[in-house]
Amino acid sequence: MARRRIQELPDELISQIAAGEVIDRPAAAVRELVDNALDAGARQITVRLMAGGVRSISVEDDGAGIDLHDLPLALKRHATSKISSLSDLESVATMGFRGEALAAIASVSDLSITTRTAGVGPAGHGWRLAARSGELAPAARAVGTTVEVQELFFSTPARRKFLKTDATELSHALEAVRRHALARPDVGFAVWHEGRLVAQWRAGSAAHRLSDVLGLEFMAASRDLQAQSGPLRLLGRVGQPEVARARGDLQYLFVNGRHVRDKLINHAVRAAYEDQLHGSRHPAYVLFLTISPELVDVNVHPAKAEVRFRDGRALHQAVQRAVEAALAPTRAATAVVAVAPALPLAVPPAAQDLRQGWQPALAWTEPLPSAQEPRPAWAAPDRLMGSGGLATWAALRAGGSAAADRTASSFPSTEADAPAG
Repeated sequence: MARRRIQELPDELISQIAAGEVIDRPAAAVRELVDNALDAGARQITVRLMAGGVRSISVEDDGAGIDLHDLPLALKRHATSKISSLSDLESVATMGFRGEALAAIASVSDLSITTRTAGVGPAGHGWRLAARSGELAPAARAVGTTVEVQELFFSTPARRKFLKTDATELSHALEAVRRHALARPDVGFAVWHEGRLVAQWRAGSAAHRLSDVLGLEFMAASRDLQAQSGPLRLLGRVGQPEVARARGDLQYLFVNGRHVRDKLINHAVRAAYEDQLHGSRHPAYVLFLTISPELVDVNVHPAKAEVRFRDGRALHQAVQRAVEAALAPTRAATAVVAVAPALPLAVPPAAQDLRQGWQPALAWTEPLPSAQEPRPAWAAPDRLMGSGGLATWAALRAGGSAAADRTASSFPSTEADAPAG
């Protein structure tokens, strides 16, 4: 093969290569667009699909909208309002931050954005920008944004050949929205396919959203888990060993509100079941981990599906012991405790060896409600300035709880402030 000279790639090819890393199927586009809607402060998000999302994807929200002057920049690669410096990147608290999603999707589809911001007066209107033609025109819309994606992968037919049936692509898209719904019960979600409503989750409490998404069977066959210390807070539910599954298809992990896959935490959970789960059975669980952004790197995967922790060993031990405490066959391990946060809580015998400074926190006391209740939006934990977060982490690993206790007040003590809801 003749040697070729090095040359710069055209912008369109660069965007299509980036799209291959970020957008591999309609569900990936749905995930990125819903991420943007949540970052815009949306309280209601509606997803409309045609042919499983291959022919058409529409994501509309009631968020803040995009300013007219910023609208063309939204379609440029690496253009974002979410970070502006390396320090911002090291403490990301938003769902998106790379500024690639819209540009990547636009490079392999026919994309348009219709948006309107507040404060434009009674005679104001929104604007619609077509990505391919660059045409910008007035459009009727309430405050918020609608992103329409037509004919995904029409410009890359080879990629389109790898897509599955419409039903399969729809199931993946539904799963993408389901994950967002688990993490944000304060936001309402609706998914339409071919003009038919196929899934809807109304805004409400965390307990109701869990039962609504995962089912009453899971709620009845699982135990509450909640623990915290210093820069860490873990809550969720873990399934009892007798309801383990043949596949790991009911395992959800959220780190600071972001759904991720993490072998470290998965191994920690599996280790907690070591004496109770045999063979190739997989435990069922949904876990929400809140950690200081300084102690986790979210910029390690193009699709933001993986993270890297500053000290994986300490986290592994903490998660394993917290799950073991939740699974302890004593009433103290599973009873709902309603005491003042300042009062010491009883620690079950199986949890007496939590040498990493972890203590059981208040269990979720709310029952499964029959009516929806509004709840405040989840706010990311305050950033620990200087080396305080790292110092606490080091103390946690060394087994000292004094330093951890000093920063425990930096993390929410109520269920409403947790990433699960």
